[in-house]
Amino acid sequence: MAYDVHLADRVRELLVDGSPVSEQKLFGGLAFLVAGKVAVAASSQGGLVVRVDPAGADRLLATTNVRPMQMKGRAVQGWLHVEGDELRTEHQLARWIAIGTATARIAPAERPNR
Repeated sequence: MAYDVHLADRVRELLVDGSPVSEQKLFGGLAFLVAGKVAVAASSQGGLVVRVDPAGADRLLATTNVRPMQMKGRAVQGWLHVEGDELRTEHQLARWIAIGTATARIAPAERPNR
């Protein structure tokens, strides 16, 4: 399944006025990078993958309709998968983008693969 192009367009539109953003195809989806780090991505499984502070992930899981991002059947710490009702309005989408971009800005630099 390919990522939702309409969702990617909505994300792109909301990121226009922020920090410099780059895009990169990643795992069949489209990632949006802020400060050189993935902030959010239109997932190939549908919905949006959002970078979150691992310390606040449990609160978001308890208070919203999201689930941990899964890779190879395992939850990935610091990433949530957001779908459907959580992305319907511009306000809702903007909230998740804000969480992802704020987390990306303070995340440590990623180590290059060796």
